[in-house]
Amino acid sequence: MVYQGQAVKAQTIIALVAGVLILVKPNILNYVIGIYLILVGLLEGGVIRF
Repeated sequence: MVYQGQAVKAQTIIALVAGVLILVKPNILNYVIGIYLILVGLLEGGVIRF
């Protein structure tokens, strides 16, 4: 499959990274979820742009 140049949402990338971190190191689950929620909130609120 060839990449068509479509934009990837920042929330998708953050979710993938968070999922991998949880799988690799499950004892940091609370931190990963907290950081994920903060980042998604900032992105959706327009405070930061990606």
